[in-house]
Amino acid sequence: FLMERKTHVKINRKEVMLAKMRKSCSCTPKKLKNFVMDFLPVLRWLPKYQCKEYIWGDIMSGLVIGIILVPQAIAYSLLAGLKPIYSLYTSFFANIIYFLMGTSRHVSVGIFSLISLMVGQVVDRELLLAGFDLNDDTPTALGGGSLQNNTHSNTTAFNLTIPGISAVCGKECYAIGIATALTFVAGVYQVLMGIFRLGFVSMYLSESVLDGFATGASLTILTAQVKYLIGIKIPRSQGHGMLVITWINIFRNVPQANLCDVITSAICIVVLVTAKELGDRYKHKLKFPLPTELVVIIVATLVSHYGKLNEVYASSVSGAIPTGFIPPKVPHFNLMLRVAVDALPLAIVSFVFTVSLSEMCAKKYAYTIRANQEMFAVGFCNIIPSFFHCFATSAALAKTLVKTSTGCQTQVSGVISAMVVLLVLLFLAPLFYSLQKCVLACIIIVSLRGALRKFRDVPARYHVNKVDTLVWVVTMATSALVSTEIGLLVGIVFSMLCIIIRTQRPRTALLGQIRNTSFYEDDWEYENLFLVPKVKIFRFEAPLYYANRNYFLKSLYRMTNLDPNLEAARRKKYEKKEKEHLKKEDHTTPNGLGIRETTLQLVPKQIDFHALIVDCSSISFLDTTGVNTLKEILKDYKDLNIAVLLACCNPSVIDSLKRGGYFGKDFGSMQEMMFYSIHNAVNFAQDQK
Repeated sequence: FLMERKTHVKINRKEVMLAKMRKSCSCTPKKLKNFVMDFLPVLRWLPKYQCKEYIWGDIMSGLVIGIILVPQAIAYSLLAGLKPIYSLYTSFFANIIYFLMGTSRHVSVGIFSLISLMVGQVVDRELLLAGFDLNDDTPTALGGGSLQNNTHSNTTAFNLTIPGISAVCGKECYAIGIATALTFVAGVYQVLMGIFRLGFVSMYLSESVLDGFATGASLTILTAQVKYLIGIKIPRSQGHGMLVITWINIFRNVPQANLCDVITSAICIVVLVTAKELGDRYKHKLKFPLPTELVVIIVATLVSHYGKLNEVYASSVSGAIPTGFIPPKVPHFNLMLRVAVDALPLAIVSFVFTVSLSEMCAKKYAYTIRANQEMFAVGFCNIIPSFFHCFATSAALAKTLVKTSTGCQTQVSGVISAMVVLLVLLFLAPLFYSLQKCVLACIIIVSLRGALRKFRDVPARYHVNKVDTLVWVVTMATSALVSTEIGLLVGIVFSMLCIIIRTQRPRTALLGQIRNTSFYEDDWEYENLFLVPKVKIFRFEAPLYYANRNYFLKSLYRMTNLDPNLEAARRKKYEKKEKEHLKKEDHTTPNGLGIRETTLQLVPKQIDFHALIVDCSSISFLDTTGVNTLKEILKDYKDLNIAVLLACCNPSVIDSLKRGGYFGKDFGSMQEMMFYSIHNAVNFAQDQK
């Protein structure tokens, strides 16, 4: 039977687009109000805030996150190659802006180790190109002005020839200039992606690519912190192979390790890891996570200050962290041009982590987010703070999980966290002067536990899917051994190649009938299947398009044990010899064989089937090459008196076949060439026998 297709009204796309443009360009008070409320979601949910129900959970989670943010902000400044004050600025402004613009109630936006690493790599590269010494720890002038209580900072001056930068600019001034320019451009990219609705780009970052990227970047972060861990001075490596070069320099300089830093690092790691393990084991009994990092920083700072570890043992310390705010400054346009390419992967990674965490929380707590608005939110979390000497931000998994586990209800908790950071910015920052850098390195390294534990999951991942494991390994190795940006690009390209290769060489099968049923399955995979006599049923488990056309034909000829082209050629040769035999009077060939003996060698092979059924259930689409391939086999097998029947075609495939002329001009023979089930096709083939 032939099912009737529904008649769909043809849509005039031009009129639809013009109508959408007219609607978008029109401006009414109601539309303006909706636009403002969509752009600032806080205006929708804050008036409905249930204070009695939500406030205590938001205050508790905000305080806990704020307490965690302070030590992490100071520690992650090492990754970004910037002073700790800039990390505190970043944490403060990101929480305020996401409170106004974000649609997720639980995501914690701020500094993130991977983003800090990517910023730090760009900053280090540009500092080297500008002629600065990466190992020069001399205090430098603050870019864009001095703080309220720090008007006499020491300045290491360099003459720069870069347009847009003053003739005398310190290392720190130039470093934060690069970071803010990079952050501004990344934010612009994210806003443009939101305007043009390019959020689909995140679909090309599979879970294997993201996990591999995070693990490879974690190895790079770990490597960069080892020198602080053991208190040695080694040149900061840049470019490809940085991980290997850094480890070579570490092993060469191990004899110069600072014993005080080594002992401090060992104690801090033991305390932090023990506290984390106990927290994970008894988290169901704890109302909020233990503020281990803060306790370690306070104790370590007190010990370092009163024990004079910097003066007596030459242990490297954080140094002066000024209080107050630097006057805002517009990022340099000329520096934006230098980092425009670097900002693209930064923007994509930042957006992908933010949206994926937002969707995870929304699904868990049964509410919805707007991915496009999240793109705007994280974009403006980069654009606006870049004027206030901040660097790139993103949602962070660890802090988000802590936030949800401590009773967070809305983004009011983000404001509470920002207030805690503000308290440190205005009053408490100078107290961290004596904090050893090795303590900060310990905090960073212990925070990488989750990413580094991915190595334990490799056997299970391999058992589930070997291709995904290969993608993970390639992305991880490239991110660690080459660079994070190239690692991300290689991971995306390699995962796409894996998909293409899998469609180029998909599974193929000859099907047999499950006895006493109308169902058919792979004869290679299942026992006791009944092979339908005189009928071959071939399944191709992929779209049929230009890249796998040859594989389709080779598999079909191999599995049916019949190449129609070779068989047709053999038959033509046989017919030619027969004609020669009738014309010749001499029945002896030059080699002495009788002509009858020669032609016996050319007799066409006996074909054991008269119908070929192609199971199209796994063919999702056909391109022009795919349609022509099916038309080709239809003609070739017809020349051998073998019928070709199609089964289980979806509407898209049927439309492609119609447009390609597979069923003829009037589709009159369509019901004898295409069937809605394999069993119908088999019955038809047996009836036509």
